[in-house]
Amino acid sequence: MPVETRVLERPGDRGPAGPVHGDDGRSFGRPGDADDRPEVNPLRIGAWLVVGAAIVLFAAFTSTYLARRVQADWRVGPLPPILWANTAVLLASSAAIEWARRAARTQAAGVRPILGLATLLGAAFLVGQIVAWRELVAAGVYLASSPHADFFYLLTGAHAVHLAVGVGALAYALGQIRRAGGGSGLVGAVAIYWHFVDVLWLYIFAILFLI
Repeated sequence: MPVETRVLERPGDRGPAGPVHGDDGRSFGRPGDADDRPEVNPLRIGAWLVVGAAIVLFAAFTSTYLARRVQADWRVGPLPPILWANTAVLLASSAAIEWARRAARTQAAGVRPILGLATLLGAAFLVGQIVAWRELVAAGVYLASSPHADFFYLLTGAHAVHLAVGVGALAYALGQIRRAGGGSGLVGAVAIYWHFVDVLWLYIFAILFLI
């Protein structure tokens, strides 16, 4: 009379908590294992950390600015006309880098020329800011001329520093793509920072002259 034999299985051999073993002894992860989770891009995390630090800095500037502008001696200074052109140039650069980011993600051709265009537009914005400062100096508006002039030079100068960092990051990404190709993760991280700098300029421009 045949005797039925049972083999007791350990919890780790089978079941949702354990791997699936093939006939050749190799193990395969189940859906939901750590290997199936989306890979974390440290470049994007770093970009968001830098953005967060910049937000804290400009929030402190804004609180001081709002407290100062309610005083009786506050007068809005002249608006250099070139700032309108600078704003258009910066918006165009943001559109170009977004175009480059999508092209890099899909491995499409033309990432380098588009990224180069964004870099040139960013550099053109910096040149335009220097022209705006020179126009104000020629009109007799200096750092200590008025409270509004103080904040104009402070805010636009701090923004120019952040944008110069972005131009350097764009140039670095362009060099990496030229040497190694690809670079979708790097372009995506730089795009996050660049879009933030773009929005930051719109905010500064609005609180200085439009609101």
